[in-house]
Amino acid sequence: MGVLLSQKISVYYERFKDIEVTYTKEIIQVTGLLTQQVHLKCGNDFWPCVVYTSSFENAKVVANVKTGLLGKLHNTNNFVNLRFCFRPSGESNTVTFFVAGRVLASAPYGNSQDINIFTIQFTNRPPDDFIEIMGRVLDATVNSSKRKDDRIQITADNIRKLNLLSSESTAFIENVPRRCILRDLSFSGSKIIMMGVAKFLLQKDATLRIDFNDPRESFAIKGKFIRAENVEGKKEMVALGLYFEEASVPMGFKMRLNDFLTAIRADYRSVTEEELANEAAAKPPNK
Repeated sequence: MGVLLSQKISVYYERFKDIEVTYTKEIIQVTGLLTQQVHLKCGNDFWPCVVYTSSFENAKVVANVKTGLLGKLHNTNNFVNLRFCFRPSGESNTVTFFVAGRVLASAPYGNSQDINIFTIQFTNRPPDDFIEIMGRVLDATVNSSKRKDDRIQITADNIRKLNLLSSESTAFIENVPRRCILRDLSFSGSKIIMMGVAKFLLQKDATLRIDFNDPRESFAIKGKFIRAENVEGKKEMVALGLYFEEASVPMGFKMRLNDFLTAIRADYRSVTEEELANEAAAKPPNK
């Protein structure tokens, strides 16, 4: 493992170790969790289970108790291993590991007599793979709020770094597709250029489609045009500021932007450290 990756994992663990993530459909999708491959290992036996929430310190899982699981837990003094299996987006290989823990509580799930929800306290720090996968989600969630107005200019270089398919895109206005050009992106909105008249588009609802490569993904994000201005030298064109509806911004989009911004910060730190080292080497020795 590289030094930078190891440092990032340590930062993720310290910043987010007690924050719980609920495994919604979207979280399952962006993490690549293979739900059919998640099991509780108790002794030498395995029980299928569903992860409800997890942090880096504990997890809540749902499992059927009509299969002898409670008796087995009693025999092992409630010690278990929780098996996770992920297939990260764009990868063909799976990442599988166990997290050791102890069941602290068990209670019926809802009104069911067959299903219980178990609270598992991890007895060790979870594997780095788990911290990296979930840490990316948590980091994107935090930064999408803290840095929501940081704008990424859509240059040829940034298109490559973002893995954008193209600066050309489509905005759907009253369900009518309109071709447009992306000029910038942020967690909270986008500036686009398209044909039209500013006064007829301002305050209109729109859905912007943004296409990425590696892996190929398309996101449709709802918003409203809150700014409009003419494009100098092109009377038929208009520049529009689209403000996204926060609830409609996909987690996958947040992670794409956060990975880009994180890489920019890392590049800046690397350059700064190199410059400082060069300056130190260039100084004459003290006499």
